[in-house]
Amino acid sequence: MSEVIKLRTPLKEKEIKELNIGDFVELSGTLFFARDRIHKLLAEKVNPKFQEKRKCKAVYHCGPIAKKENKKYKIISAGPTTSKRMEEFQEKILKEYKVKAVIGKGGMGKNTLKALEKCGAVYLLAVGGTSALLAEKVVEVKNVFFEKEFGLPEALWEVEVKDFPLIVSMDSKGKSLHEKVLEQSLKKLRGIE
Repeated sequence: MSEVIKLRTPLKEKEIKELNIGDFVELSGTLFFARDRIHKLLAEKVNPKFQEKRKCKAVYHCGPIAKKENKKYKIISAGPTTSKRMEEFQEKILKEYKVKAVIGKGGMGKNTLKALEKCGAVYLLAVGGTSALLAEKVVEVKNVFFEKEFGLPEALWEVEVKDFPLIVSMDSKGKSLHEKVLEQSLKKLRGIE
């Protein structure tokens, strides 16, 4: 197994550019959970408050399950949601909000891959089926935005994480682990025919 690379937000472009597909990462610091509705909202109308707040941070495609304990939320489940749904908004989110790491499952498309290269950012894969383990890595829920407008799963969550386990699957050099696996699979499939 490769050495685990420790990252902390705010992320620096230099350290992001050193990452390669297949690298194992543990992320600590501020992480934002955001799904479809938040991406659409922030992409359609740039919000200066979040431009500053999200600078050089990481966005996780996740709609958590949470419960309130002593007037604060505790994350119970933090599994990734399918990232492809955010494809049409991701480039603008990367550019306008200076996001350096996008996290989710399943990878993203060619537009996001190009935007990652342009913006000096990466896509990090959170392993599906590990939602309870990932929830344990959430140290604190700092804020929940747009809870009344969208409900808890679609709200924008600002959380503190420690050693959140991830894999670099799209790097800032234009390489995609998803495309590499697809190419290898197609090659093997052709050999079977």
